[in-house]
Amino acid sequence: MRLSIVAAVAAALMAGSAQAGTEMASIASGPACIQSELIDHTHTVNPKTVLFYMRGGKVWQNDLQASCSGLAFHGFTVIGHNSEICSGTGISVIETHQVCQLGKFTAYVVPMKGAPAP
Repeated sequence: MRLSIVAAVAAALMAGSAQAGTEMASIASGPACIQSELIDHTHTVNPKTVLFYMRGGKVWQNDLQASCSGLAFHGFTVIGHNSEICSGTGISVIETHQVCQLGKFTAYVVPMKGAPAP
């Protein structure tokens, strides 16, 4: 009897940790789209990474599908701008008009002071 209770508790804990792992994975992977009206500002980290700072303090990192030269120097506009900006949306470098595609959004945690940037 005691062994079956221990087994039941272990099974419940494993199911709970599996569910928590799934929830963490969905949070870490981020949304497919973000609401454009909630964007406070953006920051281009390098030719392949853009940070979207949202009102309320949330920051989404987007790793572009390919490197986008000139992005850090000239900035970008969103092609076909509407109420949502989604993975796969095109952006255009302001001066060169190079078109690049956004990748997946992931949650970004601001590094502690002194830690290396992405």
